[in-house]
Amino acid sequence: MGDAVMTYDLILSGGTVVHGAGRFAADVAITGEEIAALLPPGSDAPAKERVDVTGKHILPGAIDVHVHFREPGYTHKEDWRTGTEAAAMGGTTTVFEMPNTHPPTRSAAELAQKSALAHAKACVDFGLYGLLAEDNVGELEGLVAAGANAFKCFMGNTFGNLPSPSTGAMLEAFEILARHGHRISLHAETASIMAWRQERLRAAGRNDPLAHIAARPDVVAVEAVSRAALLAEWTGARIHVLHISSGAELRPLAEAKARGVDITGETCPCYLLLDSRDYARLGSIIRVNPPVREADDSAAIWDALRSGVVDMIATDHAPHLPEEKIKDIIWEADCGFPGVETQMPLMLTQVAAGRLTLEQYVRASAEAPARAFGLAPRKGRIEPGAHADIAVVDLARRETIRAAKLHSRGKITPFEGVEVQGVPVHTLVRGRFVQRDRRLVPGVAGWGRQVTGIQRMPAPAPRNADRSLAAEIARA
Repeated sequence: MGDAVMTYDLILSGGTVVHGAGRFAADVAITGEEIAALLPPGSDAPAKERVDVTGKHILPGAIDVHVHFREPGYTHKEDWRTGTEAAAMGGTTTVFEMPNTHPPTRSAAELAQKSALAHAKACVDFGLYGLLAEDNVGELEGLVAAGANAFKCFMGNTFGNLPSPSTGAMLEAFEILARHGHRISLHAETASIMAWRQERLRAAGRNDPLAHIAARPDVVAVEAVSRAALLAEWTGARIHVLHISSGAELRPLAEAKARGVDITGETCPCYLLLDSRDYARLGSIIRVNPPVREADDSAAIWDALRSGVVDMIATDHAPHLPEEKIKDIIWEADCGFPGVETQMPLMLTQVAAGRLTLEQYVRASAEAPARAFGLAPRKGRIEPGAHADIAVVDLARRETIRAAKLHSRGKITPFEGVEVQGVPVHTLVRGRFVQRDRRLVPGVAGWGRQVTGIQRMPAPAPRNADRSLAAEIARA
């Protein structure tokens, strides 16, 4: 007897599959949570459901390693349901959520609390950051054991006002985490410089939007990236530079990569698409940490993204209510804005404009974050054996960004009224539609799961372990 013919659960037929290295026509067959096969176009393989995506492009869902979903503690701004619904609408299938909630994710107990909240509400997959701070170095081992997927170090202040650790605490924390191989993501701005300058500017009566840039000149990023890279080089820790905003910090990033430091970097659409000329138009809405800077900075970051010096796109999705954002005094405006729903349309619009190829976009939005955060080969690619995390995009479709229509609770965006070309018309997470035909699919809350079970970071490569603080204390 011949072999039984496999019946797939779902086939996406007629589309073009996009990898970082190219694109080709194929039907994507899905069984359970995984991509089962890439079939020749027009295959008549049996399937329980077949969806025609002729003329569309099939991308790996975006992996956003930098979101703030505000739960617990600030659910008037966002929660795990609204945040992941926004992600699903934006073609993002995995998010890594930051620890500056209330309480902050500083110990195994807080991590377990947040994981339970996320599992109950999330409709996309997720990773959770543990906090790396001055007062919880002793909690890091417990956070690793409890399943933290990465760690966040606030070298500069932002929402939540978590104190920045001293360099001594950072070094000891890097030594600990280097033994485990987890990546440490850095808000790389030097807190003391910013605090000093902001106080002096306020005292001088500078309350205008551009004062925010004046308080955080690019030297704060250059110093912080350089210092963190040196600590990583000495310890063997893996680090990631969040929200790159300046051309100047690209130099220490590139130099660290050339020295062999395991360092990656991200930027966000606001740093590519906005600059200081937009402050007069947007006022306090544009306030974000680090600040949107000059046109020359945007141009340099575009070049670095295309060359791979900047590895990936993230959003720093940071929702606030309109009344928390719109202030006459810039220092009183909360920093950040929603981004997880608009990132893919904004960047696909740049693809349409010729500033980026679709393959470069896939590398930056899916492949690079999957590699850097240990999710490859299960996520970040359209291949048999990978999770069926998919964004089906219509590169010709046009929409206009309206804050009132965003699925985030943060109904305010600096991209209000921007027309985009290229949107995700379907989003699948592990083989299940969570967004279909530009509408959320009912009943998907709780479908998302934490990536701990599939995360596989490379083997740790600690350095100078014999001179670590723990080793020296052991000699006492």
